[in-house]
Amino acid sequence: MGTERIKRVCVVGASGKLGQYMVRHALERGYEVVGVCRERSVPKLAGFDGRITVVPGPTDDPEVIRRAVEGCDGVLTVLAPWGVRQYSSGTAQAVLDHARPGARLVFSCGWHITRDGADRYSRMFRAGVRIAAVLGRLVRAVEIDDQVEACRRVFASDTRWTVVRGSSLEEGESEGLPVWSRHVGDPVLASDLTRRVDFALFMVEALTDDALVREAPAIVGCRTPSALAHADGARAPR
Repeated sequence: MGTERIKRVCVVGASGKLGQYMVRHALERGYEVVGVCRERSVPKLAGFDGRITVVPGPTDDPEVIRRAVEGCDGVLTVLAPWGVRQYSSGTAQAVLDHARPGARLVFSCGWHITRDGADRYSRMFRAGVRIAAVLGRLVRAVEIDDQVEACRRVFASDTRWTVVRGSSLEEGESEGLPVWSRHVGDPVLASDLTRRVDFALFMVEALTDDALVREAPAIVGCRTPSALAHADGARAPR
């Protein structure tokens, strides 16, 4: 699907930091934007008044999503693992069920998601994920395992999906489009750092990149040491 085919885009989870960056990038490309967020978070989108349509409501509510994605050529979804009531998988399922046939569906998650089991994680990374999962359940705030379930449903679907797996994130000015690899553990990803604004940039760019259809790219900032070393190696004579 080329750029000319994308006219209207829905951002599910528009009020968060990543969501607001995606709204901004989409508007810069001239897309008509519909944003979905919980009603109490609508004021966070005040800076976009008059430029986007806001559909307030829980992002895991099928009726809210049905209304929001109607007529959209692409849907950008933040798979937020909030609470302990299957929020991520409910959100993913609502998008899969109600997006129009052929729409580009781009989902965000972390490196801990694996599609084929070939990712290689450090002991520290695996321990961090386990600790976050346990603590999240104890305080009933985060449900990491449900984000895994959400992505399992996406991977099993026959839609035109992409699951973008983000590294550790930092704020700052854009450095450009991140680089990606199919598997965590590949040398190009070793720096494990991406600007949040550039994570959003990759999400929006994926809407028009057919090479990313049914891929789960793991990304890293294009100016990080590992990305630069990879670029230098690619330019070196063989």
